Amino acid sequence: MQRTPGMKENLDIHNLPRHIAVIMDGNGRWAKNKGAARVFGHKNAIEAVRDTTEACAELGIGYLTLYAFSTENWNRPKAEVNALMELLVMTIRKEVGTLNKNNVRLQAIGNIKSLPGSCQRELQEAIDKTSHNTGLTLILALSYSGRWEITEAIKEIAEKVKAGTLEPENIDAAVVEQHLNTGSIPDPELLVRTSGEMRISNFLLWQIAYTELYISEVLWPDFRRDELYKAIHAYQKRERRFGKTSEQINLKQ
Repeated sequence: MQRTPGMKENLDIHNLPRHIAVIMDGNGRWAKNKGAARVFGHKNAIEAVRDTTEACAELGIGYLTLYAFSTENWNRPKAEVNALMELLVMTIRKEVGTLNKNNVRLQAIGNIKSLPGSCQRELQEAIDKTSHNTGLTLILALSYSGRWEITEAIKEIAEKVKAGTLEPENIDAAVVEQHLNTGSIPDPELLVRTSGEMRISNFLLWQIAYTELYISEVLWPDFRRDELYKAIHAYQKRERRFGKTSEQINLKQ
């Protein structure tokens, strides 16, 4: 079978993104196309998560952040939310062994305290059991939104100003970043969104200021490592200028 550009062997291993973020979209539509309930799509999305995570680990990607559940998702039908929480508990418990096998460390961002107690316990246990791993860091964004994260950071900074431990004139971008959930994590170089939707959906709003965006038409349950390779291949063909001109970039090289 002929391999298409963007497959693993076509990648420049010296120009890989250190951090990839993914908006996993299309589970509901995937299930609807098969005449099934939305939760059927969520269940079948697990293989996409597993394959994408293993592919990133094999490539040597440093960080992979998956948008698993947004603060807005709490507004979905209660039955779907409950099913998602049960699926989350089951999946985390089941995948710890695979994470350790692949030297993957698990972390989480978001309003974790808003999750059901069982989810919090399973999540923390998995984080503890994988904390010794030194390869890929897999970050689950749970009960997360960019606006919520920035608002919480502002509150923390305001409290320090109120207490007199931080002067307003000393607040800069670095200070804000330190108070974000991702304070110890580098900004993503590549953001992948599946299902063809052209929006950010309140995800990592501060962190993606200079992130390269890649929109895949594939619905998330069908997303596999070859689609990831295509996204990385597209990333490698782009010129990242960070506000500078092409001439400035080329001169520096």
